[in-house]
Amino acid sequence: MGADHTPKIVGTVWGLLVLNTLGSAGAKTIIPLPRSLIQMVTMGALVAAFALALAVNLRLRIRASSFVFLLTLLLVESVISSANLESGFGALFRCFRLALFVGTLWLLSRWWNGGLTFVRYHIRMYFAVLGSVATGLVVSPGAALPDLYGGRLVGALWPLTPPQIGQYAAVIIGLTVLLVLGRRTDRASAVVVIVPSFVLLALTHTRTATLGLFIGLALAIGSLILTSAAARRFFTWAVLCAVVAAVGFASALQAWFLRGQSKENFSNLTGRAKVWDALLAAPRSTSEQLFGVGLGDKSFGGLPIDNSWLAVYNEQGLIGVTLVAAVIIVLGGVALLRPPSLQRACAIFLISYCAIASYTEAGLGDASPYLLHLALAASLLAAPAQAAPLPTPEVPRRHIPRWAQRSEVT
Repeated sequence: MGADHTPKIVGTVWGLLVLNTLGSAGAKTIIPLPRSLIQMVTMGALVAAFALALAVNLRLRIRASSFVFLLTLLLVESVISSANLESGFGALFRCFRLALFVGTLWLLSRWWNGGLTFVRYHIRMYFAVLGSVATGLVVSPGAALPDLYGGRLVGALWPLTPPQIGQYAAVIIGLTVLLVLGRRTDRASAVVVIVPSFVLLALTHTRTATLGLFIGLALAIGSLILTSAAARRFFTWAVLCAVVAAVGFASALQAWFLRGQSKENFSNLTGRAKVWDALLAAPRSTSEQLFGVGLGDKSFGGLPIDNSWLAVYNEQGLIGVTLVAAVIIVLGGVALLRPPSLQRACAIFLISYCAIASYTEAGLGDASPYLLHLALAASLLAAPAQAAPLPTPEVPRRHIPRWAQRSEVT
């Protein structure tokens, strides 16, 4: 089934999944929004996404996907770890949310054919989210750049943190650059997306997103160098610009990167290392080591863990860590085995970005934007569906009289 035959409602479903993964915790907004209302909107978006996906795929036609299969195993493991209610009834609710998320991906897998349709869905939806951030910045600069976050950009209309905004900006910048190199979009449209997104990324001062963008793009473009002259030209110019920027703006770049922090605070990753050390030093039973304590809010001792691997270890144990690692390894392995193409480059960018961000951001073990990025990568790596051959109509046999048969013999 080609990308052109994807129903428009599928794009709506993808947009609802994006809305669900925006989260409910973040900065103070211009108009105070109760967290219960935000959770109702995000959870309602997921329920609506599942219902619409089911409505458009009533015959439950799905494609084999090792990615979604591994997520299903992670869901089963999460239910087992949450069943003892060590993390409260909220763990079972999060399992239900993850089940709807994975179920929706299974229903959408019917249209995963290695095309770029879902890439365009991804860019449009996250660009709309960034549009709300830019609107909040214009309406109330004080609320969008609060002192509480050190003057970093936050969502003033919808509660979004600087790392979230940085992640969304970095992902759509990378994907749009690759579409330009693959000549799947015009430069004017790309500039409209890339320039404002890059400005918002700079205002967030998000180091992880910036490094993930540049390293992910380097790997993705590197996969195209042998087959694309445009990729070779872009790579050459990017290296030259990077060298000039490193020499001419070294002090400004260093100041932006440090964000006014001391070297000690920077070395322990803004306090993250202390939380990680405490989590690893905490005593655990054998069951907790294998299965974890159940799905929670990705925190330990009241402080955010901010590391996907440690968050998964805490909530889903070593089995969960193994499954998440298998997701990254399988997607990466499939990407490396594919011949060079724009789809492969986009998948490499998404996989590498998520792998880099996993060091300082949580989310690989639960319904999150990171799993949605990886789902997009899985859709890009899916083999095109083979069209079923048309049945050949049976030609009726012509009756030959006996006298004619005898004449043919003679």
